[in-house]
Amino acid sequence: MHHLPTPHPETLALSEKLIKHIKQIMEEAGGMISFAEFMDLALYAPNLGYYSAGVRKLGEQGDFITAPEISPLFSKCLARQCQQILSNLEDAVILEFGAGSGIMAADILLELESLNQLPSQYLILEISADLKQQQQITLAKKVPHLLERIQWLDSLPQQALKGIILANEVLDAMPIHRFKINENSISEFYVTISEKNNEPFAWKKVPVQVNNPLHIAINNLELDFPNDYVSEINLTSTAWIKSVADILEAGVILLIDYGFPSREYYHVQRNQGTLMCHYRHHSHGNPLILAGVQDITAHVDFTAIANAALEAQLEVAAYSNQTNFLLACGLTDLLSQIDFNNTKNYLQASQQVKKLILPHEMGELFKVMALTRQIDLDLLGFSQDDRARL
Repeated sequence: MHHLPTPHPETLALSEKLIKHIKQIMEEAGGMISFAEFMDLALYAPNLGYYSAGVRKLGEQGDFITAPEISPLFSKCLARQCQQILSNLEDAVILEFGAGSGIMAADILLELESLNQLPSQYLILEISADLKQQQQITLAKKVPHLLERIQWLDSLPQQALKGIILANEVLDAMPIHRFKINENSISEFYVTISEKNNEPFAWKKVPVQVNNPLHIAINNLELDFPNDYVSEINLTSTAWIKSVADILEAGVILLIDYGFPSREYYHVQRNQGTLMCHYRHHSHGNPLILAGVQDITAHVDFTAIANAALEAQLEVAAYSNQTNFLLACGLTDLLSQIDFNNTKNYLQASQQVKKLILPHEMGELFKVMALTRQIDLDLLGFSQDDRARL
């Protein structure tokens, strides 16, 4: 931990509170909890978790930077895909999950307005009061004339909707179960209270029983794992896809996240899984420190998402990488609209575009998946490349 910047005293105090809260839950549970429960508490414990307390930071000063923060062109491309869908549905809405700073919503709305294709409503489902406040400030500043179309929700809408559901970097922050495979036996990583003074928590491996949902899910992968193989599995995403499918009467769910199909996700060489922590632009692999102060993520298994979608009676319409999606939505055309003579501006935009599409940056690792119901469209963003056969 020595190479990580020291958190602000106020932040540390909040973290101490969360650590105490987690330890109490552990003691009530007999001394340990699954890593999935630990991750859930570290990220989402009311008023204390990373996403629910006022600690989380986006952008340059924050812990990580998302595509909409890198360049408005990302959101403009997304808006062009939305325009095609909205023009084929009457009275359609957009529902965005976890809208970050609100910048993506603002840029999408501005672009849709210029394309004369605004949704009847732009709904934002946000569980963090702090981020909701940030979004309200951003949107009031950037799109004051469109505020009456924007509505914040605390939970999924009761009525089924027609339109578009957007989830940019939502799936990667869902709690995961971490496991290890040894000689055909599976053990799960639990978290317990550490006996060392300088560390609050420690790992503990527990054998997984055959009838356990985790055991069943790993067996269902039908993969031959090598010995000493550590990875993770997201059991929450299946339920999440189902709940989102339940509220979609007709339209498209667009998922944008970093990840792979199963066969790449569980590749023999990826034998430590994809669990990653982000803190002030430092990435490291220890989720048991800086509770509530750092983001904890795992890559997305898009095959599992596709299977969950099919089970929920959705169509897996298309799947591609971020590069091909953005180019198909007119990224180069949007870049060319920036005044070439304003060298500083143009160069900055070009650098941002490189970050979005170069394979060693975000271009290949980030994927876009479209799930549909009651709508038959050749989606614009997948016209150059569609790898939906996972």
